[in-house]
Amino acid sequence: MSPETKPILNVGRLVKRFGGFTALDGLTFHVVPGEILGLVGPNGSGKTTAINVVSGLYAPDGGDVTFDGAAIGGVASHKLVHRGINRTFQVPKPFMSLSVRENVEVAAAYGNATASPASIDALLEEYRLIEIAGRPAADLNSAQQKMLDLTRALATAPRLLLLDELAAGLNPAELDWIAERIKALAAKGMAIIVVEHLMGFIEHITDRVIVMNAGREIFEGKLAEAVKQPQVIEVFLGGEHAV
Repeated sequence: MSPETKPILNVGRLVKRFGGFTALDGLTFHVVPGEILGLVGPNGSGKTTAINVVSGLYAPDGGDVTFDGAAIGGVASHKLVHRGINRTFQVPKPFMSLSVRENVEVAAAYGNATASPASIDALLEEYRLIEIAGRPAADLNSAQQKMLDLTRALATAPRLLLLDELAAGLNPAELDWIAERIKALAAKGMAIIVVEHLMGFIEHITDRVIVMNAGREIFEGKLAEAVKQPQVIEVFLGGEHAV
């Protein structure tokens, strides 16, 4: 983790409702530059809703979201990209008719006008897309589309990166490889929030986890300690999920 301890993101008492359902019920957490924070919990615990609010996809119904000292609750996603927040999605959403390279070029041009063709090539190389850079995104398999989603986000030079189940569907070798890439990004000072169900992957890459249940945090700390907590075991990490 970075020696810098001032949080770049503060989420305080966050509330999000969908009709009569409260998806987030007073959620509070923070992340500092250079830290990888994991959000874990059972399905329906509010993990993806939390990053949807942070990334501007949803406006909060209560509480505070502060990024780099400025309130961002309710600020639209396209504006947050220019402030330094970007994300991946559980189901990638590339421009299917554009090539891999064109997808990244569009992201770079919109999010970071200083991006050069050389830097785009470097990203494509780093994330194993250079050999298929001319192919339409529609032709990619699911793992390749996930890497394209990540590369598009990185092309905007985010200071806070939100990863929503990036590891799902990757094989063990791919998991090890992408884990090292994520840790390298954090080592350069990027703050990263990871939503993931693969506990071994979470344990490998995170500095800290927030365990969620019913829209609230029930544990904060190392995953190795979380699995010893009776409340955590009861709601999520029982026998089949234990690390």
